[in-house]
Amino acid sequence: MGYWLWFLFIGGVIGWLAGLITRGRGFGIFGDIVVGIVGAMIGGWIARVIGLSTISSVGVFLAALAGAVVLVGLTRFVKRLSA
Repeated sequence: MGYWLWFLFIGGVIGWLAGLITRGRGFGIFGDIVVGIVGAMIGGWIARVIGLSTISSVGVFLAALAGAVVLVGLTRFVKRLSA
């Protein structure tokens, strides 16, 4: 149970940081958590696919942050296209 709470907390922080990096207001606290979690999963998957494996928490955090930034950027791009 504690692992999932930690995962949600880190996902929220990553989503919030991704919102700041992409210069926007984000998607609200729950949206940022979802973006952070999904982005973390995407970033981790991409890192493994291209052969970047890390055992440090910093490396995992950076891969998750990169995935969240890409996801936020893509969602904002799609949102602008549909508007």
